[in-house]
Amino acid sequence: MKTYKVGYLVGSLAKGSINRLLAKALTRLAPAGLELVEIPIKDLPLYSYDYDADFPAVARAFKQAIADVDGVLFVTPEYNRSIPGALKNAIDWASRPWGKNSFARKPSGIIGTSPGSIGTAVAQQQLRGVMCFCNSPLMNTLEAYIQFTPGLITEDGAVTNDSTAEFLSNYMKELHLFVERVLTVHPRED
Repeated sequence: MKTYKVGYLVGSLAKGSINRLLAKALTRLAPAGLELVEIPIKDLPLYSYDYDADFPAVARAFKQAIADVDGVLFVTPEYNRSIPGALKNAIDWASRPWGKNSFARKPSGIIGTSPGSIGTAVAQQQLRGVMCFCNSPLMNTLEAYIQFTPGLITEDGAVTNDSTAEFLSNYMKELHLFVERVLTVHPRED
């Protein structure tokens, strides 16, 4: 069986982010054949097209990290009913300069958690629009808006609620199948 490598981007820069806990849980729940690795965004400077002729080393490394994975998973909070600025900045770096979009034809999924009852639904909807423009095939068959409650996920990524664990495990199985389907139709160009 082929193993697919999916890079995940945590939309929060906070060390104690509940979305970072969610990413740990998803890594633990990933099925055989799906490997998750973090692609950090915290060291990226603010994007400007002034850099397009010569990206800084950290941005080149970031773009390469995306190139090295088979798919991308966004694990993001919602800030003021929108995409966190740090995540949007990372997407801008990865999709530029024009014609060198790292997300083109790269399968992606979106998930997030929040203490609010609608999870991260509004940010995810906005992120879907951005990734559609970036020509990234999006997993839309299973949406995941997780309401975070204290103790839902332990520090080491164990999910303490059985129905949530089952839902997240199913989400990861669907992500695996989605990446496989997309790459069967549109194989990676190495």
